[in-house]
Amino acid sequence: MVFKKMLSAFGVGGPSVDTVLTNPNTRPGLSLDGHVNLIGGDAPAGIEQVTVSLVTRVEIEGGDSEYAGIMEFHRMPVSGAFELAPQQRLAIPFQLPVPWETPVTDVYGQRLHGMTMGLRTELAVARAVDKTDLDHVAVHPLPIHERILDAFQALGFRFKHADLERGRIHGVQQTLPFYQEIEFFAAPQYARMINEVELTFVTSQRGVEVVLECDKRGGFLTAGHDAFGRYSVPHRDADRTDWVQVVDGWLRETTARYGNLRAHGFGGPHGHHGHRGSGMGGMVAGAALGVAGGLVAGELIEDAFEGDFGDFGDFGGE
Repeated sequence: MVFKKMLSAFGVGGPSVDTVLTNPNTRPGLSLDGHVNLIGGDAPAGIEQVTVSLVTRVEIEGGDSEYAGIMEFHRMPVSGAFELAPQQRLAIPFQLPVPWETPVTDVYGQRLHGMTMGLRTELAVARAVDKTDLDHVAVHPLPIHERILDAFQALGFRFKHADLERGRIHGVQQTLPFYQEIEFFAAPQYARMINEVELTFVTSQRGVEVVLECDKRGGFLTAGHDAFGRYSVPHRDADRTDWVQVVDGWLRETTARYGNLRAHGFGGPHGHHGHRGSGMGGMVAGAALGVAGGLVAGELIEDAFEGDFGDFGDFGGE
């Protein structure tokens, strides 16, 4: 009996958890619905809590290096404490609201290279090893996102990569401790001005803040530098606007703006780098999260998910 209790403490013969999503596809501002399915183990188990959370891979700057970690950014309890009898089967329904700022992972039915997203279920078991389950989630763009992304494609920009950067964007109200960067190679007609463009959406119930970072080409006697533009768009404008014309205007205005700022004494190439919370100063807002915020260093990813992370496969692949 003592041996059996010891095995139970290590999770052997204990309860199991398997979460089934009604539909793994969602959009910012919608929800993920499903059931947490529990099966009791060999002995009664005291369940302290069942929670579901959204987790994603985030790039973190530390000193001179950058590494990837898994961050839990939205969490909800689906059950309080209860006793699970041996072999008892229990299905707990849930509806998890998806935050408006949740990054987009899938566009045109394809996973954005560099993006990962999962729903993590945690079964907290009294006096035993907690159980977890991890399920793929696909976050699709809202109409306003789609129109802007369509415009970039129509203008000839080629998608390069997407990732999440830990930190804040200066002057933009954020609820999450990271922001998404969707990177494009410059279209031919802009190639003389810029190398690449990074597009960031910070979405709310009202609309979206669009932040552009253009990697400007250097000239014969001038160094290259970054130029920034920020634009607010309400959701209702999604189908009212010629987005190709608007995005082209944004790009031309953004790339022209840097020279004017420098002329008015904003300093050298980094004088206008205040849009992004870059470097250590900009990261302070996110730093307090640490491990307590569900952040796990890159080498600990697999341990955190008890091997489930391997199920992601080539998550975020081409």
